Amino acid sequence: MRFDTSQQMKLGQQMKLSPRMIQSMEILQMPLAELHERLEQELESNPTMEIVEVGADGDGDVRGEAGGDSGGDSDGSVSEGALEIVPESAADFARLDEYTDSNPEAADNMFSGSKDRSREYDDVGPRTRSSGGDRDAKMEAMAQAPARGASMSEQLMDQWSLTDVEDEVRVLGEVLISALDDDGYLRSSFEEVADTAPESVKAMIADRGLGEADWEMALQAMQLMLEPIGIGARDARECLLIQIDARLDRVDSEDDGEEAELSGEGLLVARQLVGEFFEDMMKNRLPKIAGKAGLTLDEINLGLGVLKKLSLSPGRGMSSSVESGIYPDAVVEYDEDADRYFAYLTDGRLPDVQINVEYARMAMDNGVEKKDREFLKTNLSNAQWLIDAIGQRRHTLLRVVNAVVDEQRDYFDFGPEALKPLPMQPIADRLGIHVATVSRAVSEKYIMTPRGVVALRSFFSGGLSTESGEDVSANAVRAAIEELIGGENKAKPLSDEAMVKALKERGIEIARRTVAKYRDQLGIPTARMRKQFSG
Repeated sequence: MRFDTSQQMKLGQQMKLSPRMIQSMEILQMPLAELHERLEQELESNPTMEIVEVGADGDGDVRGEAGGDSGGDSDGSVSEGALEIVPESAADFARLDEYTDSNPEAADNMFSGSKDRSREYDDVGPRTRSSGGDRDAKMEAMAQAPARGASMSEQLMDQWSLTDVEDEVRVLGEVLISALDDDGYLRSSFEEVADTAPESVKAMIADRGLGEADWEMALQAMQLMLEPIGIGARDARECLLIQIDARLDRVDSEDDGEEAELSGEGLLVARQLVGEFFEDMMKNRLPKIAGKAGLTLDEINLGLGVLKKLSLSPGRGMSSSVESGIYPDAVVEYDEDADRYFAYLTDGRLPDVQINVEYARMAMDNGVEKKDREFLKTNLSNAQWLIDAIGQRRHTLLRVVNAVVDEQRDYFDFGPEALKPLPMQPIADRLGIHVATVSRAVSEKYIMTPRGVVALRSFFSGGLSTESGEDVSANAVRAAIEELIGGENKAKPLSDEAMVKALKERGIEIARRTVAKYRDQLGIPTARMRKQFSG
């Protein structure tokens, strides 16, 4: 056998996405809250980007301050050829090079500079201020932005530091707090927690001979002293018991409101249900529990009413993640005169940003050190591309929303059951864009409509055919199932087979397994679990 090496030439074409194109797609996919955070980060890290100030006449106006010889004209305007931003990569940013080389007269428009500027420098370069005083708009915006909330672990550590416990218990408690999951549960064993402890804690455990009893003591102290009640539980059953016991301790106090509802007989029944009949309760075997516990069904329902007011995820309320609310990216309203629905974007809450024209001049001033010019050119390029990407996002998102509103007119007139099957490809064809662009545009976006805040992606789905041959959206079928279950007799809930027959009466042919699948997707339990007992 013989091995040879040789050289060959091959002609071919490849299409690769530049980093900037990838960034544009990421910007398009971001929901409004995430985009706001991304823009704030860029404002903080990129000195060449600034917030547009509103002048006395109400128009956007940069109050840039200049000093020395920046290479511009005496009136503060940018001269032709002054801006030739060199991007990080000639291949990636050829478009920007060509624009600035062939359109030097467009530099003023590109950087939105104002010709009415006072000139003043500080020791770190140009800074912006409003016409009313020495306020830096960029710093003000960042200062007014909400601070990052403390995480669950940080909040619990603050509480724990104020408790009156032994030093050993305090140290073990700190390790246990670090091991809690997002729900506030301790899912790991004491041995597993000890293995992840810092070396100093491991040394203390070994020196003092601490064991499982000490870990248990620290955990019980946490469960008693930390809030919200239920933190530190090892499973759902223990979490409920901790909350019930804490409320039983306060039964004799003069509580009002919700605490008054969580007292007395209901708490005692709830504790018996969780402590002795947890599995039967979870499977809705209430008659069986009544026979074993000697309770009436009304008493059991009283205890269940108490349990519904308790939390199975006490740590979730302490999370600092961006889950505090949904920010709709667009609003859909009805125009009575034109008899049509129209959409507009809600991104007015985003800071209105632009390039700092003085830094742009400095980037082209040969009197500035080369490394400083390169730093400015890189940041100017980043800023301009981000501004362009946000503008493209606005344009694409609005077109997609308006196209969806036109296609799903019946939904806005008649409700969820009127949703039509709508794949993304027809919208992409209608707008002349790629289907992947439509997918990114609708990802994690919500719109405010006359029927409430709705996920934009929910308007896209496959469908089924009715007996009359009409197409009906899968989302419309889910809405019909939800309506049937909402109106059922709770003492005799509809089985999946019964819902198949009810849907058939509405002209929708669907298999029982499909009903079960949609019911699961809606988070609705089986008929046996939905059954309510009374007696």
